[in-house]
Amino acid sequence: MFAKNKNNTKAWQKLEAEYKRFKKVEMRDLFKKDEKRATKYTLSLGDLTLDYSKNRFDADVFEALIDLAKERGVEQKRDDMFSAQKINFTENRAVLHTALRNRSGQSVVLDGKNVMDDINAVLMKMKKFSDDVRYGKFKGYTGKKLTNIVNIGIGGSDLGPVMVCEALKKYQMKDINCYFISNIDGTACYETLKNLDPETTLFIVASKTFTTIETLTNAKTCRKWLVDALGEHAVDKHFVALSTNREKVVEFGINPDNMFAFWDFVGGRYSLWSAIGLIIAIAVGFENFEKLLEGAFAMDEHFKTAPLDKNMPVILALLGIWYNNFFNFHRYCVVPYDEYLKYLPSYLQQLDMESNGKSVDKDGDFVSYSTGPAIFGGAGTNVQHSFFQLLHQGTDLVPVDFIIPAISHNEIGDHHQILLSNVLAQGEALMRGKTVLEAANELKKAGKSDDEVEALKKYKSFTGNRPSNTLLCKKIDPFTLGEIIALYEHKVFVQGVIWNINSFDQMGVELGKQLALNILPELKGKSFALDHDGSTMSLIKKVKAFRK
Repeated sequence: MFAKNKNNTKAWQKLEAEYKRFKKVEMRDLFKKDEKRATKYTLSLGDLTLDYSKNRFDADVFEALIDLAKERGVEQKRDDMFSAQKINFTENRAVLHTALRNRSGQSVVLDGKNVMDDINAVLMKMKKFSDDVRYGKFKGYTGKKLTNIVNIGIGGSDLGPVMVCEALKKYQMKDINCYFISNIDGTACYETLKNLDPETTLFIVASKTFTTIETLTNAKTCRKWLVDALGEHAVDKHFVALSTNREKVVEFGINPDNMFAFWDFVGGRYSLWSAIGLIIAIAVGFENFEKLLEGAFAMDEHFKTAPLDKNMPVILALLGIWYNNFFNFHRYCVVPYDEYLKYLPSYLQQLDMESNGKSVDKDGDFVSYSTGPAIFGGAGTNVQHSFFQLLHQGTDLVPVDFIIPAISHNEIGDHHQILLSNVLAQGEALMRGKTVLEAANELKKAGKSDDEVEALKKYKSFTGNRPSNTLLCKKIDPFTLGEIIALYEHKVFVQGVIWNINSFDQMGVELGKQLALNILPELKGKSFALDHDGSTMSLIKKVKAFRK
C-alpha cells in the first residue's frame, strides 16, 4: 500500500485484514447488535456534536485506526506544529495559523522571537481600522462613509473571507455591503463595479507579495475605475493592502499606513484568521471576528489535549483514511443544511485538495497509494435534487458529512423543521437503504400488479450501507463557525501526517501559471516563445484568429 513498504506499519497491515473481514458488514446489523452504538460514537465540544456512528467500522477497526495514528506519530507531529517546528519541510517554514487565533496569552516562539507580539499588533490595527470604517471615522476622498467593501484576492485570499462573510451574514452591519473579485475574467470586475458608487467604495487588495497576476490585474482595473471618477488623489482613501511588500504597495499608490502585514508561516488557505480577514472584521465587527478566533482556539485546544479516540479531527481523518485507502472510495461530500454555509464546500475543496493533493512523500519518493480525495458538495436541500441520486444509488460509494444547526437565524414558519427532518432522513436513508424485498412489499401495498412489482422493485431499492457523519450545532454563530473551520483544518493535517506528505505547500498550482506567462505575449501577437504541443499551438492560433 505504501511505497517500498517503508511505512507499512503493523496497524496498516491489521487494517488490511480488518477490511477483508469487514467489507460486507451492514451498518443496520451494527446498530441492531449494539443499542448504545450512537452514544458510544458521538462526541461533543460545547454546542458542537459529532455523530460518527453511521460509519462502517466496529470496535476492532476503530482500535486499529487509532493505532495507525499513533504509529504514524500524529501526536508528535501535532505538537511540532503548535511549537513552531518547521514542518513545512519543502519550504523550510513553520506552520502557525494556529498562532493567529491563540487566545491563551502564552508565547509562540519561532527562531527565538515571540510571534504573538506581531500578531497582536496587527489584530489591534485591524480593530481600529475596521471600527473606523464601520462607524464612518475613516471616510472616502469626498467625505462620504465607505459602505461598499470590495475584497480583491484569489485562492485563500478570497475563499476564506467570502465563505465567512456569507456564513455570518446575519451579523453584518446593515449599511455595509461586501463584494469579492477573484477571477481574472474581466466579467468579475465589470459585474462588481457597474453598480457601485466610487465615493463610497473601499478596495482591499490581498496579495502577500503584491505580484499575484490575477489580483494585481483586477486591482489595477479597479484603480483606473476609481481614478477616472475621482482623480489620482482618491487612491489613498479608497485602497488598502494586505501584503508584506511595502515597496510594491507604495508604488501602487496605497498609503503604507493602510498596509496590513501577515507572515510566511501562514499559508493562503489558512489565512482568514490573519489580516486577510479584514473584510470579515469590517462586515461583522471586530468583536465577532474575535469570537471566530476564539471558536477556532477552542478546537485547537481540543485537538491538542483530547485523547486520540475522543478527538474530533483525528476521528474524522481516520475515517477518511479508512474509506480512501481501504475501501477505495476516492470521493468525499460535504453538505451543510444552512443557506449561509453555501460556500463552505468550495472553501473545503481548497483546504483539502490543495493541502493533500500530493504524490511525493516526505522522503522524496513518489507514493504508490491514494492521497487526497476529490471533494464536492453544496447546500441542502438544493443538492438533494442534483447529485443525491448518485449518493443513494450510484455504483461508487461517497462518504458524506452533514452539517446542521438545530436553530436557524430565520425561524420562518415550518422552514427549519422541514430542513431538519430532511438532513436527519438523508443520513438514515444512506445507512439503512431499502432491500429489493422491502421495495417489492411497498409496491404491493401501493396496489401495483405483480408484473409492475417485478418490473420496478430493483429500481425502487437502495443498497444502503453508505457512510455519513453528522455535525450538529446549536446555531451557526462566529464561535461555532470558528470551531468548524478549525476542525476541518486539523482533519486535513492528520491525514497528511498519515500519508507522510507535506500538507502545507502547493507547488502543483505553479506549472500552469508559468506556462500562462509564456502564452500571454504569444496571444498579443509576438512570436512563439515555446515549442508547444500540436494541440496548444493550434488553439493559440485559433484564438488569435477569432480575436482579429
